[in-house]
Amino acid sequence: MNSERSQTPASLSDRELEILDLVANGLTNDQIAKALEISKRTVDNHVSNILKKTSTENRVELVRWALHWGKVCLNDVNCCALPLSSPQTSSQQALS
Repeated sequence: MNSERSQTPASLSDRELEILDLVANGLTNDQIAKALEISKRTVDNHVSNILKKTSTENRVELVRWALHWGKVCLNDVNCCALPLSSPQTSSQQALS
């Protein structure tokens, strides 16, 4: 994935994010269609739209993009947010 593509923070719909998560978990379009109870053609269209929005060319590149931008959680990677408070603030809160 070139640096231009990796810097594309695309806006995806809730349904596209749901499908992206299933793609990242290794499901085929047919399996996604069955899981979501929609047609395979609908899944094909969603995946195609996601690839265009993210400027990725294939599923591997798409998953790399999703991990980079924190859009998916795989095996405890990208699954938790970093704390926003400073260490001093955290220790003050612990004393309260």
